[in-house]
Amino acid sequence: MIKSCDSGSLPYVGNIAQFLEGAKRFRLHQMDESAEYFEKRVVESFLDKIRVNIDVPNYPQFRDMNKMFLSMMDGIEKIKAGYLETKIPSLKTDNSQMPEVVAIARNSQMIQEKTGKPFEVKVCVTGPYTLASFFPYRDEGTFSRLGNVISQILEHNLFSNKHGKTSLVSVDEPLFGLIDDPLIDFGSKGRENLRSAWETIFHKVKSKNAQTMMHLHSTANPLFWDIPSLDVIDSHVDDPLNQMKKTGEMLESRDKFLKASITVNDFDMLIKKRIVADSQEKLTESEVNEMIADAWTGINHGKVDSEIFLESVDAMKNRLVKVVERFGAERVLYAGPECGLKGYPTYENALECLRRVSSAVERFEK
Repeated sequence: MIKSCDSGSLPYVGNIAQFLEGAKRFRLHQMDESAEYFEKRVVESFLDKIRVNIDVPNYPQFRDMNKMFLSMMDGIEKIKAGYLETKIPSLKTDNSQMPEVVAIARNSQMIQEKTGKPFEVKVCVTGPYTLASFFPYRDEGTFSRLGNVISQILEHNLFSNKHGKTSLVSVDEPLFGLIDDPLIDFGSKGRENLRSAWETIFHKVKSKNAQTMMHLHSTANPLFWDIPSLDVIDSHVDDPLNQMKKTGEMLESRDKFLKASITVNDFDMLIKKRIVADSQEKLTESEVNEMIADAWTGINHGKVDSEIFLESVDAMKNRLVKVVERFGAERVLYAGPECGLKGYPTYENALECLRRVSSAVERFEK
């Protein structure tokens, strides 16, 4: 059975300053008005994802993910060019919990009562390679040191009770494979340290009886295939991984699985596709870009319904069908948007996308 999931982020509606302050206070168990506001927004948004029938919803991600995890570390200092290691990074004793996950766990009984059944949660964390990019002075051990802290964070933040549980953990590495990085050249110590850091993280997750996933924006660098404890690979709609015959061979030989990305998260791209499809003549790139800008103006002024740019349930289902036909249903465990939906025009628009994703998976399963 293929389950629907999402990548976490949605457009924020409400007082973002109060939400961010509430996250800090909720983490410190200082339950004032802002902490209660934070908790309510997280739980309600999580329920919204369940209401549109996402099987394994990610905790609602409204904060900057990179800052979120770097702020949980001791031994690093913010400088003008990024971050600097002042000693071996470690997890802050007073900042070891992810408040979004804690809010869901704390309200798990209420969530189950409202939804009528035990629920599953997906937890995403920024990976050590992407976090290392914020350090202008890196060495071959940076990945290992950051990976150890990420592993500690997950040790403190996965939960399971009779009402709900963390069933899937994704390490997000959007920068991996997109730049030429000598630190991870083939045969280098840094490359082995990165592989080992990922394995440390995923091994910890599997010891907690959750599945592991890696979210990538490029699969050009094949290092991820060499992680024994990685279960599921997640890449973008048009990534070659989803078309190559070799992918099927690697999935079988390494005993790994795919999350099928069945809709695009780049809203500019969705607008462009609609413009090109509707045009009776060939448009220049300049003309297309101008029409995209006009569409955004119309959306922001309430004169254009942003829902017209969303991909249809049939289009999403057809993508899923193609992935399954190529690699077999037994190798596709999840389906969802290719990335987070924070760039969508409205919160409702993003939820409608998730509703269509879940409908596409349900229709496929029938």
